[in-house]
Amino acid sequence: MSSPFIPDTAPFSVEQRAWLNGFLAGMFSSQEGGKEPVVMEAKPVSILWGSQTGNSEGLARKISKVLGNKGFAPTVYDMDDYDVSKLAEESMLLLVTSTFGDGEPPDNAAAFYNWLLSDEAPKLEKLKYSVLALGDSNYPEFCKCGIDIDQRFKALGATPMVERVDCDVDYDDAFEGWLKAVEDAAGAAASEGGEEEAVPSEPEFGKKNPFPAKLLNNYNLNTEESSKETRHVEISLEGSGMSYEPGDALAVMPVNDAAYVEDLLKAAGFTGDEAVEGTTLRKALVEDYDVTNLTLKSLKAYAELSGSEKLAALAEDKEAFKAYAWGRQFIDLLTEAPVAFETPEALLALLGKLAPRLYSISSSPKAHENEVHVTVGVVRYDAHGRARKGVCSNFLADHKGEDPVRIYFHHTKTFKLPTDTSLPVIMVGPGTGIAPFRAFLEERAATQSSGKNWLFFGDQHAASDFLYQDQLSEYQASGVLTKLDTAFSRDQEKKVYVQDRMREKGAELYEWLEAGGHFYVCGDASRMAKDVDTALHQVIAEHGKKTEEEAAAYVEAMKKSKRYLRDVY
Repeated sequence: MSSPFIPDTAPFSVEQRAWLNGFLAGMFSSQEGGKEPVVMEAKPVSILWGSQTGNSEGLARKISKVLGNKGFAPTVYDMDDYDVSKLAEESMLLLVTSTFGDGEPPDNAAAFYNWLLSDEAPKLEKLKYSVLALGDSNYPEFCKCGIDIDQRFKALGATPMVERVDCDVDYDDAFEGWLKAVEDAAGAAASEGGEEEAVPSEPEFGKKNPFPAKLLNNYNLNTEESSKETRHVEISLEGSGMSYEPGDALAVMPVNDAAYVEDLLKAAGFTGDEAVEGTTLRKALVEDYDVTNLTLKSLKAYAELSGSEKLAALAEDKEAFKAYAWGRQFIDLLTEAPVAFETPEALLALLGKLAPRLYSISSSPKAHENEVHVTVGVVRYDAHGRARKGVCSNFLADHKGEDPVRIYFHHTKTFKLPTDTSLPVIMVGPGTGIAPFRAFLEERAATQSSGKNWLFFGDQHAASDFLYQDQLSEYQASGVLTKLDTAFSRDQEKKVYVQDRMREKGAELYEWLEAGGHFYVCGDASRMAKDVDTALHQVIAEHGKKTEEEAAAYVEAMKKSKRYLRDVY
């Protein structure tokens, strides 16, 4: 008679099987009362993530690890890869998604999002779920993708096991609280005595402990005749122990403009020397708080504090708020509806924390050892009677190199060069969107990749705005850059953009796609990326002799196979 513990089909010899059966029998017979142990079945849980920069994916992996150690059986899905026909049969589902652009779902979540909000979505009475929404409260459509999905789940009959949590850019505490609530609501299934998987130690430098780096170089890529200012910034990684790959982003922790902070203090009725949080109010405003961005959240709070009917009306109308907020900063509220703050803490309560800024890395570590480069468009303009400055772009542009620049890397698994280095690469990056493609070209040159490279670059004027022109010319001469098509919009009567160049070269572009080409876009999400996407569909339809529906399916297949990737903002 065979043992109930080790089946005869198990890959062990007769002697090994006998020894294991004896060991297990002895172990179980020693249980109290000689009873066999109760084996608890792990609870299945599906974890879906939608991400443009990788934050949601990282959190999904962390959720899986934590719940796996608690006796659950988690499965993590890229939302692009999830079989939607399974959704109606799911019993427990957790969904983590960001929002980007003007309230849009991330690229890998778009198909799921559109399907869920369509008439094709089934009833979901069996489903228990929870949504963790990531966003940035600087934008009016804060966490819109997660909110829409949560509301649609409810409308289809699903039951929230934990109500949705909306996270701002500083999401660590909110995430931990949500995850604990999920564990409590689901009930840990782990049997006692199980050993938890060891959690890897945090790197010395990272998000919670940025590296104080030295700024090595900082110069304007535009000529004096340009209406733009685009800085090439080089930063040392010496002594950091940190590494990156092309396609990753650099997070920079800026400080606020000191002159602006003084104006804000004056408008708020403070000297700046008041004690707060173990420091002075002035220092806190310079280093720790977002004192410039005018958000819907801060407007609502300030409207209530000031009693301003005008501001209260704006807070209830998103479109009106967008129009009002353009060119305005937080200080404008203080001048429009002055408030007598009772304490400095009352002022700080209206402000969010100063968040890091992410920049697409424009260098390859194989070309610049112990360095990282970024390409920064400097924001400076006048509006509503005040000079306005972008916080981080001016921090870097005006940096003299004496003080450290606090940095860490934001790694992404998606926006990467193909592992098969023989495949062609097509890159569309106007303006500062060229940043990751400079890194791609440096990497392809350093690794002597055989795949062809095609860059579409655009800006206003060739004479003053041709970023990295000399380096691109060298790559053309050496054969690294196979094709370069430029679109300088203001150099002729009719404006020309990168999407126009794509259509002009449509036949060859389609050939590259048919040869397995990977298509990348970097830059403005609100207009450029949409126009490029439209042009891509048109090129495929025309030169592939496809209908609109067939072209859309072609593009969708490219996305699913990670051949169409976007780094847009």
